[in-house]
Amino acid sequence: MTAENPAPVALVTGSSRGIGRATAVELARHGFDIVVHFRADSKAAESAVAEVTSLGRRALAVQADLGDAKARERLVAETFDAYGRIDVLVNNAAMAPRARVDILDLAPADFEEVLAVNLEAPFFLTQLVARRMIEIRERDPERRLAIVNVSSVSEYASTPNRAAYCIAKAGVGMLTRLFADRLAPHEILVNAVRPGIILTDMTAAVEATYDRRIREEGLTPLRRWGRPEDVARAIRALVSGDFDFSTGAAVDVDGGVCFHRL
Repeated sequence: MTAENPAPVALVTGSSRGIGRATAVELARHGFDIVVHFRADSKAAESAVAEVTSLGRRALAVQADLGDAKARERLVAETFDAYGRIDVLVNNAAMAPRARVDILDLAPADFEEVLAVNLEAPFFLTQLVARRMIEIRERDPERRLAIVNVSSVSEYASTPNRAAYCIAKAGVGMLTRLFADRLAPHEILVNAVRPGIILTDMTAAVEATYDRRIREEGLTPLRRWGRPEDVARAIRALVSGDFDFSTGAAVDVDGGVCFHRL
């Protein structure tokens, strides 16, 4: 890339590990400079930065608690200070409920915590980035600009002991369509991926249970765990130009768990 035509920049939230890290590496492999966002684990973030730079791309680690409005603003500001642009935003950061609790016993504080991280944060971060992207579009009509939200099969599949998580991910589905509608006149694409059962830190606590259900009972037609890289490749495809007539859509990356079977 030249000074007149700099490399595209991707801000990937929660990219020190799991799906976010795999996405940062996948996008770097395809020519993106990366902002590695993390909340607490600076060593993991530094490791992700090193992996990106080993691919010949620039990388910057930025700490931010996305539940805090000022921190979101600082994350976007530091990205622009470093790179002068954001071409792709991947809203990946999320938390699992601290405990699986029957929906009849779910406490307001636990509900609010999950929604703050998994729905409120991506909504308002998207709002901040979208405003900047509109300015970029005015200066550069040919630039490819895209936002991808990492939702979940929990967007539509009921798990009553994870109610807050399911509700937040259902909200992410509507968030995707709302921003897709609003940003379409500016040719800013907004899509989602819906991972199924992916082997990450978030699923580690239930790994034995789901391993049996997947491999022995056929919970997913493709009898294997999803990998972070499976999701990362779908995200890369959505922002690469191969889906330039798709917006407000969702790509299921779930081994086939999404369809009905008898």
